[in-house]
Amino acid sequence: MRAAEATITGRVQGVGYRFAAVRRARELGLRGWVRNARDGTVRALIIGDDSAVAQMLDWCSSGPPAALVANVHAVERHPSDYADVTDFDLLP
Repeated sequence: MRAAEATITGRVQGVGYRFAAVRRARELGLRGWVRNARDGTVRALIIGDDSAVAQMLDWCSSGPPAALVANVHAVERHPSDYADVTDFDLLP
């Protein structure tokens, strides 16, 4: 089990990034959330099997077709800190 908090920079707001991220995360069976940040980035908490988290982080590097991702910075977190997170949600 792995948890990572990612900050995605570039043209990632207003291009359907969060909606596509929710779809992909649910396809991979992940838990967590994705949201827009005030600084123009997208933030995501990704929780699941090691390989699924790695696949999601790889996906974050490109995102949906309209996105232009400059960077993905991921910080490892403790999965046990997020035991109450049961789905992958879109946050405001």
